[in-house]
Amino acid sequence: MSSHFGNVLSLTTFGESHGKSVGGVLDGCPPNVSLTEADIQPQLNRRRPGQSHLTTDREEMDMVTIVSGVEDGRTLGTPIAFYVANRDQVPGDYERFRTIPRPSHADFTY
Repeated sequence: MSSHFGNVLSLTTFGESHGKSVGGVLDGCPPNVSLTEADIQPQLNRRRPGQSHLTTDREEMDMVTIVSGVEDGRTLGTPIAFYVANRDQVPGDYERFRTIPRPSHADFTY
């Protein structure tokens, strides 16, 4: 399985939904593009509990943190690293699914 997608604009992902965090490194973004956590946040809010029958039951804040590649709200032209901390994860709750891919979940495709 690959966690790297794209050629010109590429994304490498890391983490697990039931681990401490998920995130990625976006490479190929030109410098001086406006980008802040506030630009990304609306997309994360779409999966918050209560938005639809497809969202998780877990209560998560899903706040993105950009750790490199952006300064003062502008891209630098260097790789952009970001993560979302999982504060409500209990890995033991999913032990029985460790070897069973679940339909409608990322583990079925990823």
